[in-house]
Amino acid sequence: MAITDDAPPGAGPRRTGPPPDHLGRRLNSPLVLTLALLLAVLAQSPIRGLLGTPAMQSWMTVFVAVTVQALPFLVLGVLLSAAIAVFVPASFFARALPRRPALAVPVAGLAGAVLPGCECASVPVAGALVRRGVTPAAALAFLLSAPAVNPVVLTATAVAFPGQPEMVLARFLASLLVACAMGWLWQRLGRADWLRPPAHGTHEGATKGEAFWGAVRHDVMHAGGFLVLGAAAAATLKAAVPADWLRAAAGSPLVSVLALAALAVLLSLCSEADAFVAASLTAFSPTAKLVFLVVGPMIDLKLFAMQAGTFGRAFALRFAPATFALAVTGAVLTGAVLL
Repeated sequence: MAITDDAPPGAGPRRTGPPPDHLGRRLNSPLVLTLALLLAVLAQSPIRGLLGTPAMQSWMTVFVAVTVQALPFLVLGVLLSAAIAVFVPASFFARALPRRPALAVPVAGLAGAVLPGCECASVPVAGALVRRGVTPAAALAFLLSAPAVNPVVLTATAVAFPGQPEMVLARFLASLLVACAMGWLWQRLGRADWLRPPAHGTHEGATKGEAFWGAVRHDVMHAGGFLVLGAAAAATLKAAVPADWLRAAAGSPLVSVLALAALAVLLSLCSEADAFVAASLTAFSPTAKLVFLVVGPMIDLKLFAMQAGTFGRAFALRFAPATFALAVTGAVLTGAVLL
């Protein structure tokens, strides 16, 4: 051990040699990966036996089927929504919408049918609309309708429910009805101090290309993670939950509707992928599946967080429960008529 001579008075000797060995032994990513691979090799026999069970084979079949079916639509939706959010100026919406709020709400809701966008993109776009002077009622109608009634989502729904065009129509009508109803409700009862317009856009200060690829990377990672979570949850419901439990929940109209509405909030699936998860829940009624498809793109855990971050917590705490109640009600009424 080397001791320096210039230590201040009263101070103990100062070490200048190398640190003790135990301080240099730290876990890092390569070491963790190596240990994980080593454990996997050592435990390959039990893992192989577990994967060979009928329950795990059923789980993997559902998981892979849901993921592979949904992934192309998720990627396409992310690319289109990023392009719209970056390359279509918010002033375009301001010029296209009527000046009267009562008319601007349904026009903004229908705009979501021709402008593909997932939930992750609709929140910042709605914030940009409010920031540029669009009436909040119309911006909120667009926020709710764009992820739910755009062509990519409706095409994915048709693929997930082959031979059931009534499900596609029911999703379109119920989602548009709820979006417009929430816009009119905000116009009637909303207060300016409940909504805090965002001060700036998410990608301001970056070039168009940087903003586009930044949005694509963010949305693919974000939505892809929730897709994996949703596929895993659907596979677990099919493989691990006893069939008697599912039949009991699905056999009660009220319980089945509330169960799938809560599941939609918790799973936080991207709207381009949720139809494939809903289609895999074969024990539940078409109306309960419709509730899942209408609630999810309008209010879930990630959307609540994004809405609170963009418009303020006071807004989200009022907007989310009202949206949930109207989405469930609108889906049930539409399902009763069309399904």
